[in-house]
Amino acid sequence: MDHRDLPEPSSPHAVVIGGGIGGLAAALALHRQGVPVTVHERAASLEPVGAGLALAPNALRALDLLGVGERLRALAAPHPAVGIRRPSGRWLARTGTDAVEAFFGEKLIAVARAAVVDALVEALPAGTVRTGSPAELVDPGDARTPAVVRTAEGEQRAALVVGADGIHSATRGLLFPGHPGPRYSGFTTWRSVTDRPPRPPFAAGEVWGRGRLAGVVPLADGRVYVYGAALAPEGDRAADGDERAELLRRYGDWCAPVPELLASLDPAGVLRHDVRELAEPLPAYHRGRVALLGDAAHAMCPFQGQGACQAVEDAVVLAAGVRPGEDPAAGLPAYTAARLPRATAVVDGSRAVGALVARRSPLTVLARDLALTAAGLLPDRVLLGRAAAAYDWHPPKPARPQAD
Repeated sequence: MDHRDLPEPSSPHAVVIGGGIGGLAAALALHRQGVPVTVHERAASLEPVGAGLALAPNALRALDLLGVGERLRALAAPHPAVGIRRPSGRWLARTGTDAVEAFFGEKLIAVARAAVVDALVEALPAGTVRTGSPAELVDPGDARTPAVVRTAEGEQRAALVVGADGIHSATRGLLFPGHPGPRYSGFTTWRSVTDRPPRPPFAAGEVWGRGRLAGVVPLADGRVYVYGAALAPEGDRAADGDERAELLRRYGDWCAPVPELLASLDPAGVLRHDVRELAEPLPAYHRGRVALLGDAAHAMCPFQGQGACQAVEDAVVLAAGVRPGEDPAAGLPAYTAARLPRATAVVDGSRAVGALVARRSPLTVLARDLALTAAGLLPDRVLLGRAAAAYDWHPPKPARPQAD
């Protein structure tokens, strides 16, 4: 059957391609605006790729709008301070999390990525999320014709499609075939959680060395999220496949508790991925009846911890443009106008922080560390003001009262 002959949907229906945090947040935001929505996730389950997740004040405000913010705050381990150290253990800069809350009116927390996924899924109506269900955009539609998505059940029309299919988004490729797509950033990353950390508790923070860093983030129930990032050739992997051993080789002589935490990891639970980013911004985050969201729209380096935060922002801004009784795709130009400059600035900021981590020569590393030390001596209001570009964001008010 030609997709032009498909029957019209009985009500304005949205289809989300991809069941990651951004896709689930978009589904929940649209549902709360009264739009029937279905999420198609290719994987057989929603088991998250990734161990821990930082939720900055901007993301928590968006999650509050979705009705799950308090649940996630209750799952976060308290962190009295966060900061950056040298491999020797000397602090370069440090600030209290109470100061973060006082400055921004909101906390900076860390939770397991799975907790965010669970909170979003459980807030959606049963049957909304379909796993093991690949979906492919066939036609983006336009103001007069619906979009068409192909699934295992056949082709279906939709008033709105959300492309949340990740950094290698096929949806993005169809909408903007001339865009160069993601490029390798020069960094590879490792992530894992230890369930049996030695000598708790630990201070949250990062350790910066020459072209690499390691991070330690306590989670609830005594677990600790551990991660690393290092300059490496694209595709480089541990010769024997043991990435825990590779971490110990790179960080085993760094300050405590990094070596001890790495040694406590389950080798099978260490995830390694090369970092790719959309260094060239897209011309728009929509075309026809399709909106791009999260990594599909603005994949970024992880050095500001804003990847998932920006995806949740996308979700609430997208849904806020849905007005009662109107075409749910009518607000897509406003979505691009609001999100493209904002997310592009965060992408650029994350790359700039990565450039600091990437320094390797003794002189440039010394200059970086002296600058961080000087910044750490500044009053909290000055130091935190530098994070305002990412953190000091507030979601728009929805076009109508939200559903529970």
